[in-house]
Amino acid sequence: MRTSLRTCPHCREYTLKDECPICHVGTKVPVPPRFSPEDRYGRYRRKAIYGE
Repeated sequence: MRTSLRTCPHCREYTLKDECPICHVGTKVPVPPRFSPEDRYGRYRRKAIYGE
């Protein structure tokens, strides 16, 4: 079960699901990931989460 709120980039609706219940578009996490200069693998983790 997912515990963080997610938001739809299209209609800005908040939900806990991976897909928006209104417009059926994939949702994203609205907060940026934590940043630490000592984190060697942070770049890869952010890439896996956000697909950048």
